[in-house]
Amino acid sequence: MVSHSGSSTPTSSSPSTPQPERLSAHDLIHDILDTDSWDSWDTKPDYGDISDDYAASLARAREKSGVDEAVITGAGTIDGHRVAVVASEFSFLGGSIGAATSRRIIDAIHRATAESLPLLISPASGGTRMQEGTPAFALMISITAAIHRLKDQHLPYLVYLRHPTTGGAMASWGSAGHLTFAQPGATLGFLGPRVVELTTGKPLSPGVQTGEYLSRHGVIDGVIDPTGLRRQFTKLFDVLIRPDHATEPAEPTSPSGEVRSAWDAITRTRNPQRTGAADLVNALSDHWIQLSGTGDGRMSEAVIVGLTRINDQSLVFVGMDRTAQEPLGDCPLSTEAMRFARRGITLAHELGIPLVSVIDTPGGELSDRAERTGMAGSIARTLAEILDIDVPTVSVIIGQGCGGAALSMIPADQVLACEDAWLAPLPPEGASAIIYRDVDHAPAMMENQSVAADKLHERGIVDRLIPALNSTDAEADSKVVIDSIARALWEIKLNSTLRRGREQRLAHYERLATIV
Repeated sequence: MVSHSGSSTPTSSSPSTPQPERLSAHDLIHDILDTDSWDSWDTKPDYGDISDDYAASLARAREKSGVDEAVITGAGTIDGHRVAVVASEFSFLGGSIGAATSRRIIDAIHRATAESLPLLISPASGGTRMQEGTPAFALMISITAAIHRLKDQHLPYLVYLRHPTTGGAMASWGSAGHLTFAQPGATLGFLGPRVVELTTGKPLSPGVQTGEYLSRHGVIDGVIDPTGLRRQFTKLFDVLIRPDHATEPAEPTSPSGEVRSAWDAITRTRNPQRTGAADLVNALSDHWIQLSGTGDGRMSEAVIVGLTRINDQSLVFVGMDRTAQEPLGDCPLSTEAMRFARRGITLAHELGIPLVSVIDTPGGELSDRAERTGMAGSIARTLAEILDIDVPTVSVIIGQGCGGAALSMIPADQVLACEDAWLAPLPPEGASAIIYRDVDHAPAMMENQSVAADKLHERGIVDRLIPALNSTDAEADSKVVIDSIARALWEIKLNSTLRRGREQRLAHYERLATIV
């Protein structure tokens, strides 16, 4: 995590890669905050007993940068909503982090926490200040601890990575955001490219330390300019900060009773035109903030994760997108997909808002790779986290519920299912092959195994049935599902007779063994 000296400037990942413009801290504040809304929180830094050489370096840095330390802190407004800001200034000793810098960052985080403000941190830093060495390096832990205090209060924490950000800043608080975006073309990485090459004797591949590369690989959520960052904050306020004006939703439409058998349900849910999770996201697009990956270098289009609002209730949405999965798509429901789902579960916990999971999958990945990457363990961890989470939860089986991957996202305070949805331990043909060594017995076996939604409801696995989906009208289908989620969230919030919360959820699933 220790990076280059604050007095040196990192090069790009490749000599031919054009350098983006360095965005100063004051320029960032000017671009994202409402005019004349900035209120500085900074006090004079205290360096204690330092060498004459270091004091001279600090004096030159102040003259060169126009600021008194490598970060500036304060608060301002975006569309009238107050937000705390910590912004690095790279022209001050390469944005390096010393003890005085750390104290300023920590004080700002503590104040944001005390005033219940969303926090934006925007590093542009080479990491630890070499003039201070290990004592300053260890303060990355202190900054991260302060961030956890903020997260304990369920306050939103956004990171905007500016060019360049490496070393301790990137490997601690710069990578801990609920959402993380980057300046276009920014050099971002564990260590600066020059340090990597001099340390290992091998250069990094061209372009590997750019925001664009990290976004494509699920490390950050996107690459945007400051204007885009302001828009993201505006959307965040809309989704998370707007006052709750929820009204009681109407009772959802009753199921029609049109599903004739388990095999009828299975056939219907295999229709390529059937409404799916992506259609629900389209219906929620006015209040939608998408996450792009796991945050640790893994992505999967088989799962969609985002922040949204339903009936003025903020929530995290985690949905299995059947159309991206095989056989309709080419993206298996893999360990990466399950890890991405767990990022959504963690986000709901940290923000203290409900979690909605949507189940629709022909099954998890079956391959050598799935075994090598621990598919069974990934499913188990997802199941454990969704059972354990301490926020209201609603799950909806909207179509296919095949295998352990589907099961892992079902436990909830309220479990809904479309009347033509189903849940089975194996693909129907696979179950038939195990018992009869053919696939011809699949329809009869599915009936006998009680996979259909009405049977799941009878046995307490599902709490409420909602109408079957009409594959010709995605808009109407989406409204039925979203309205049903809204009603379930409302009832969890207000109806004390419903199971609610972690302890009741665990007890319910323990009692299920006496019913099924």
